Amino acid sequence: MKAFQVVGIGNAMVDVLARAPDAFLADAGIEKGIMQLIDMDRAVELYAAIGPAREVSGGSAANTIAGIAHLGGRTAYVGKVKDDQLGAIFAHDLRAQGAVFETTFAPKDAADETGRCLIVVTPDGERSMNTYLGVTEFLTADDIDETQMAQAEWIYLEGYRFDGPESHAAFAKAITACRTAGGRVSLTLSDPFCVSRHRDAFRAMIKSDVDLLFCNRAEMLSMYETDDFDAALAQAATEVAIVACTDAENGAHILSGTDHWHVAAAPVQIVDATGAGDLFAGAFLWALTHNYALSDCGRAGNIAAAEVISHIGARPESDLSALIAQAGLAPTK
Repeated sequence: MKAFQVVGIGNAMVDVLARAPDAFLADAGIEKGIMQLIDMDRAVELYAAIGPAREVSGGSAANTIAGIAHLGGRTAYVGKVKDDQLGAIFAHDLRAQGAVFETTFAPKDAADETGRCLIVVTPDGERSMNTYLGVTEFLTADDIDETQMAQAEWIYLEGYRFDGPESHAAFAKAITACRTAGGRVSLTLSDPFCVSRHRDAFRAMIKSDVDLLFCNRAEMLSMYETDDFDAALAQAATEVAIVACTDAENGAHILSGTDHWHVAAAPVQIVDATGAGDLFAGAFLWALTHNYALSDCGRAGNIAAAEVISHIGARPESDLSALIAQAGLAPTK
């Protein structure tokens, strides 16, 4: 048995969540529903403008790993933070969930600070993200522990991480160590604009190294540069062993070879959509590593996504294991 069922690599961030009307987005020059990269000056400006906010440990892959840990999975995370107040908050929160986090901190005198994502939640529950990457942008291959990657059944790669100058080398090192030891690779596309920035690199990685692709409808269409959703799904299924594509209130599509399952969304009143895709991936991977059928992995993912969007913040507040069991889901063997 390997030490870890899933090891995630991503942008280590602290989320700053605030509610605001749609008019605030227009006034602040924020494009609704996407992630925009910002610099430190813009981060300070927005922080001053958004009013009361809640600060919680976040980052897309970190949310996924926290979800797996919450479900009792053996998991670890790799992401760069600074030896500062927010860095300490991030590390404590993730370790408190039960995940291993051993990435070396950037020193106190580093020019950049721990990254943060200012998330504006509008009344419809949509989140608009403004991300200052800080030191997490500078994760390098030196931060990848090959022994840890070899001890993983799966590694989970965050698409946002492609924006760092040495990210591709770090991912390549992790993939080689994992696959050489018999592990498998999953990738989340993260955001349609992230896809447009790195489409060629994503496509090359998907074809050569990825066993499981996570995405949503917009990311899928962006990846394959088409408006035909079914055609994009079919194309992806020829390039990767398992595709798990979410489609908001329309549920999720799970594909493997010629098999295609559509899994209905779990009914929920949306409070904050932050973390929906992250927790979908977390519960999906947890179920997959516990021998659930692929369609039930999708159902578990939808249950976790519904739970996390029922409240503010991207970490679960209810017992996901109990919710999954109550839905009648169980391993196949």
